[in-house]
This record gives sequence, structure tokens and C-alpha cells, in this order.
Amino acid sequence: MGLSWELSENELIKIAKEFTRLEDNTYLDHAGTTLYTESQIEMSSTLLKKNLFCNPHSCKETGDLLDQVRFRILRHFNTNANEYSVIFTSNATGALKLVAETFDFGNPEPGSFYYCQENHTSVLGMREVVQTANIFVLTKDEILQNLEAKSSPTQTKNLGNSLIVFSAQCNFSGFKMPLELIERIQKFGLANKGQQVAGEKQSIKQKDLSKFFVFLDAASYVGTNYLDLDIYKPDFVCVSFYKMFGYPTGIGALLVSKRGQSSVLKKRYYGGGTVNISMARETFHEKRCDISAQYEDGTLAFLTIVCLLDGFRTLERLIPATSHLNTMERISSYVFQLARYCHDQLSTLRYNNGNSVVEFYNHNGYHSRSQQGGIVTFNILHEDGSYVGFAEVACLASVYNIHIRTGCFCNPGACQWFLKQSNSDIRKHYEFGFKCSEYVDLIDGVPTGAVRVSLGYMSRETDIDDVVNMIKDCYLSPPQRRLDRISSKDLPLALQHIPIRLQPHLKEICIYPIKSCGSFKLYDSWPLHPTGFLYDREWMIVNASGMAITQKHETRLCLIKPYIQLENGRLLLTFPDMPTVSVPLDMSFQGNYMLSSTFCQSKVCNDYVGGLDCGDEVACWLSDCLEMSGLRLIKHDQRRNQDGVIKDIALVNQSQFLLINRSSARWLARKVAIEKEPLDSTIDRFRANLILETVMPLEENDFEFVTIGNITFKVDGFCTRCQMICIDQHTGQKTSEPLRTIAREFNGKIRFGIYLSFAEVPPANARLSCKDKIVIIKHQKDIN
Repeated sequence: MGLSWELSENELIKIAKEFTRLEDNTYLDHAGTTLYTESQIEMSSTLLKKNLFCNPHSCKETGDLLDQVRFRILRHFNTNANEYSVIFTSNATGALKLVAETFDFGNPEPGSFYYCQENHTSVLGMREVVQTANIFVLTKDEILQNLEAKSSPTQTKNLGNSLIVFSAQCNFSGFKMPLELIERIQKFGLANKGQQVAGEKQSIKQKDLSKFFVFLDAASYVGTNYLDLDIYKPDFVCVSFYKMFGYPTGIGALLVSKRGQSSVLKKRYYGGGTVNISMARETFHEKRCDISAQYEDGTLAFLTIVCLLDGFRTLERLIPATSHLNTMERISSYVFQLARYCHDQLSTLRYNNGNSVVEFYNHNGYHSRSQQGGIVTFNILHEDGSYVGFAEVACLASVYNIHIRTGCFCNPGACQWFLKQSNSDIRKHYEFGFKCSEYVDLIDGVPTGAVRVSLGYMSRETDIDDVVNMIKDCYLSPPQRRLDRISSKDLPLALQHIPIRLQPHLKEICIYPIKSCGSFKLYDSWPLHPTGFLYDREWMIVNASGMAITQKHETRLCLIKPYIQLENGRLLLTFPDMPTVSVPLDMSFQGNYMLSSTFCQSKVCNDYVGGLDCGDEVACWLSDCLEMSGLRLIKHDQRRNQDGVIKDIALVNQSQFLLINRSSARWLARKVAIEKEPLDSTIDRFRANLILETVMPLEENDFEFVTIGNITFKVDGFCTRCQMICIDQHTGQKTSEPLRTIAREFNGKIRFGIYLSFAEVPPANARLSCKDKIVIIKHQKDIN
């Protein structure tokens, strides 16, 4: 094993024996929680079975053992009780909350609260309870400016206390913040104040001259790195022990330096065990002197805490210190080598067109262990450069028995930074349905999160190979092979809905009641007719010569918006700044209405079309809208070709239905170099009846049959496009795109979308619904 020189083969074998329960699973989510060893559980079980542990408030022996654990924690971080105190909390989040609630920012001029954008959600939560309105967010680069800034020591007179929080290691990217920053900020404050996110905006950017305290979020860092508190002395440090040992869970710690204890924390509430005396009939109490006793309200989780000792023992037994590196330094070196191997292997994956399969998210690459930890975060790309949703990757990983993490990893700031999302983008995603810990992974093709591989001391080179081989198997092979791998019954409950989402979906049904006018969009179901959708292209507008007019002649036709009221039997028409007009949906060629109407003939695509004039009211309305005299609205009756053969289509140009793939439209929108517009606007240009969405763009080019519900359609060929697609259907304005891009991308073949027709005449009262299941049969050559 070429990358494991910090761990010998014998050590790796010894470690592997502690995790036989993994069997054929590949575990790569150590930043979420590392794995506990089997011997650790056995030792903890023996400890609890052989000893009688009582409430430490009444049992000195148990209290003494808890103090031993405190000393062991301090020794692990190379410090002692003269420098730091250990306050047990439920986890790192509990430690952050405790300081947020009790930190004294001073009065009457309170200091400021600062935090790094690339921080855990629990840090963002501190904003809600800190006792200052001066709250600022800094980017990583703004914090790093303090390494170079020249400054004089801060003035402290009557200017309060300021607190800054940043992570020793980003749990999104694995970037390690230089810990030299701690002393520099404590001495000189901040060179850059960052962006204010609360309180009154200050018109003049000035230096914060208050006394600075540093809170180091070390939860992600200490699982695989050595934190030496004898060299680096933050005022506060938080850790979660399950990230170090895997077991026990539900216990963390806040380490408070002597500097941090000096009248900076002011706690109001007190619980059992934290006071020397408390009176019930008078508001009087006196807190204990020891800071740990003051802040640990109630009875500690003492049975959990005593099991921490076996965690420290296990690490040192499995990975003993050497002459030049201690246990945690050896682990740090090892996981960094694995992370670099993972990055390098994924970097080699390329499609036949040379495009990369993986897009990475990190700051400085994998060149230095001092700057990068054992985390590799990325998204997978399709061959055309579009993103694969992380939910799909999560499903595939589950099928391959690979445990990875997907999403934003409770680090929304880092996610926003690396995915280049604006605040408005995030709000838009939330309105679309994205929520933390859910699987809305792509919105209009833009990722809302990523895929993370995080490594621990029990990880192996073969674990990385498993991930790389999964990606090769699934993304450097035909797409259908990938999707066939995903079956709901093989997935955990939280992922079982995703295979359904990866199947083709009918997103919209669009009909165009009046030829070349606006669409009538449906998101549920609509009746079918032997010619296509009921009332699709049933009407046309003709000029005084009886010729049908289209958007090629008058682009403002797209602004005439139809609305069909089936229940009232009316077709309503709207146009900007004009009153609504309506005509009956069904007109008889017999009876009274015929007396005020005229039977007309016109030509559509060289076919003869017979129809019924819809009357003077709508004719005048159309003439006023388009400022053209002599316009008439005609309802289609029959269409014949030049040989007199009746055709089974209404007023469409070529076929009963036109299908557009939303994924293909998204692909095209990215290819358009100029005239960027919302995806829905691009889709509307193609005036399709069926808006389908598949996982891959351009999949529809290989369709032979499409079954939606119980209706089967055959593919009649590609739709050859004309300048009509260069008309913005929302404004009527002409543009140069996307026709030019289609011609470029398809080597002069100007085609986009496919024509469909009924494979068999649909039964009476048949309907098509956006909720119908879709089955696609592709050309045989693409299946083999």
C-alpha cells in the first residue's frame, strides 16, 4: 500500500480487525462521525459492569473519575489545568451555545461578534443570542489578512469585548485555518471588519479597538489532527467526542482558557450542583468558584463521560507515537495522504470529449498537510458539463454500499461560497423547495450542495478505489446502465423517493388553442382527441385575404393569451391593456349561429383548411390588438392535403404532438453565449405540447416509442426549427438566439425536439396527466 508510510502494514491489519462489522461496506463519512472500535465497546462494557458508579454530586469516587477524564482531555491537547478548564457539554454545538449566551460584550459600548462565513450552522445560531447588535461576517480571505497586517496593540478602555469564531478545519472543504491567527487577533484585533449583518449599519469603516477573544471551533479538526494548546491558545475551544472516537455520543466539551475565564463569561441561570448555597424564600445564591462546576448544570452524563478514557487508550494503542510524531500527528499525515490520493484519482476521470467528470471544491489543492485535511468535496458532471444531482450520487453510493455525505454538511456559508450562489439564489432555492438535509439537489440545473468523502485512521486506499470505480462504472458507461442500478428496495428509507425522481417526468402540458398565439399551460391532466390534445391549434387568425397569419409575420401574436373554461364552454382571450373577449368552444355548422358566421377556407403548410368564422366581436378585438384591419378568427373543421385526403391533425405544422426535454433546453441555455434568460423562457420558445424531463440532455433523440399512462406514442422524427424560436414568447421581441447556437452545436442541422403521434387511436374520454408514469423505448442500437 504505497500511501500508508505513516501506518505500517501490521498496524493497518490490527486496525482492520477492529472493524469487521463493516463487511462489504465502504465508510467514508468520518467528518460526520468516525467509527468506534469493537474493543473500545468491550472495554466500556466491562468498565460499567465491574464498577458501581453513583451520582457524582453524592459520590466522591465518581467525581474523582470525572476529574481524571478532564485531565486526560487536557493532556491530549498538550495543556493542563493551570491553563484550561474543561466544561462538559452535550456536544460542540452545546459549547457554542453556552458561550453565545454568557459572553459579556461590555457596556455601555459593547464589542462586536465576528464569525467566518465558512462555519457550521451552529455558529450562525450564535447570532440570535449574543448580547450585541454589532455582528459581522468575514470571508476566509478577510480573516487571513490578519497574518500580514501591521497593527499596534488594541486599546481596551471602555470599549467592551469582541468575540470572533472560526473553524480550525472547514467541514465542507477541509481547509485548515492557520492557527497563528489566534495570537495575532488576540493582540492586534482584526485588520478587516468584514460585512455587518445586524445592528445599525456604520457609515465609516473603523477599527474595532475592543479586547478580542478567539473561539476556535475544533469539532472537525480534532478528529484527525493534533491541536497543541501549549502553542496555540484560543480563549475557547469546542469539541465533540464522537468525531474523535465514534463512541460515546452525546458528549462534548468547552475548553476555556484562564484568559477566557477572567470575567468574560457571565452566567445567570444556575442548576443543581453549580452553587454553594441557594435560598427558596429569598432571591439569593452563591455560585461555586470552579468554572466547570459553575457551568455544568444538573447531573452530568457521568456513565458516558467515564467511557471517554477507553477512546483515548484505543487510539494510542492502535497508533502509538513514534520518535518524531505523536498519535494524532500520524493520523493527520495518513488521512491527508489518502485525501490527496482520492483527489488525484478522481482528477484522472475524463469523458471521451476530454471533459472532466469531477468538479472539486477546495481552496489550495492537496499540496500541504498544514493547509488541507482529509476531506475531498466535489460534484459529478455529465459529459456536456452539466451537473449530476447529489441525490443521484447518494443513491448510487448506497447501492454500492458506500457511505458518503451529500448536501451542504450544515455549512451553508461554505456551500454558498464554493457553488457561487448569491443570497437571492439561496432564497430562490428555498422557495423552490430546498431545505437543509433534504434531497432537492438541482434547481434549473444548478447544484444546491455537493458530495463529500471524508477520511479517518481506519480508511484504506481500497476505500478510495471503491468510490472511483463506482463513478467510472456509472458515469463513464451508458446512462441507462447507471439508472438500472438504482432500485428503491435497495435504498434506505430517506433515499427511496429519489429513483422515482430520476425517471422521466412530464412537467407540463401545453396547448395552443389559436395557431401562433400564446400557450395554455396545464400541470395536471387534459383530454385527448384523435387529432391531438383537445382544442390544440383549433383556431387560426386570417387576414383580409383569408391567409393564416403567424408569428413570422406578426410577433405580437404571442401576446394573445388563451384560457379555456371547459366548465363554461368558453375560450377567453387576453391581450395587454385590452379587455377580455370570449368565443364558444364548440360551434355548430347548423342552426342560428351559422346565420352570423361565414364558412371560410385557408391554407396551412400547403393543406386546405375549412373552418367557421367566429364572428365580428372577436374579429374587431383582434384588429384592435394587432392594429391590422380585416382580421378574422376561424375555428378549424377539416384539413385535406392537395390530393383531397383528410389529415388527422388540426392546425399544427407537421405532427400531432411536439415534445421538448427540459434537460435539453437547460443544456442549450448554457450553450447560448449571449442573451441569457430564465430556463422557462427558453423552453417556451419551442412551443411544445409535452415538456418532459430526463436525467440526461438530448436523450429524446434516441426515443422510438413513449408511453405516458396508458397512451403510447411513436416518434415521427426531429422537429426542424425556423426563426420562430428567436421570438421571445413573453415580449414578442426578436433575438438572434437560440437558432445560431443550435446550428453550431449540431453542425448546421437546425433541429430541436421530436414529433410524436398516436401509436393507436386513443379510447374515448382518454386523458393525459403530468402524474402519469412514463416508459420510454429507445432505438435498439442504443440499448445494446
